Amino acid sequence: MSQAKPLKRVLAIDYGEKWIGLAISDPLQLTAQPLGSQSLGSEEENRRFFEEILKKYEINLIVVGWPLQMNGQPGHQANQVLKFAEWLEKSFNLPVVLWDERLTTRQAQALMHEQKITTAKGKKIEHTLVAVLILEAFLERQRFDEFQS
Repeated sequence: MSQAKPLKRVLAIDYGEKWIGLAISDPLQLTAQPLGSQSLGSEEENRRFFEEILKKYEINLIVVGWPLQMNGQPGHQANQVLKFAEWLEKSFNLPVVLWDERLTTRQAQALMHEQKITTAKGKKIEHTLVAVLILEAFLERQRFDEFQS
């Protein structure tokens, strides 16, 4: 008989130079809901923001989109994301997973185009949509791996 896994929420982050998009799972890790976007501030402001989110939603795991180049190699932006992920892990003592986010921005832009969302408000929404797509892919992979074991 298998043991039930403890309930926990996963936070997904799409990191941008000015904005981050956020998505959160339900406690059973079945769905991904948008949590909005946030502009980055000073390290102390960012620390307070994440402390509040992590506590409020009882986050046990953070997934950060890793923007690899199409050939799979990390570029400048991927290195910035790696530094951010390391800061999160060190600051909050939680596991942080880097998740390949190639083509998620294009997916988000296509969804926004279908919904006729203008570029004026689109950048904030785009980061949030990408975070949702990252989290959905991560949760799907977790379920697949669980099914295989």
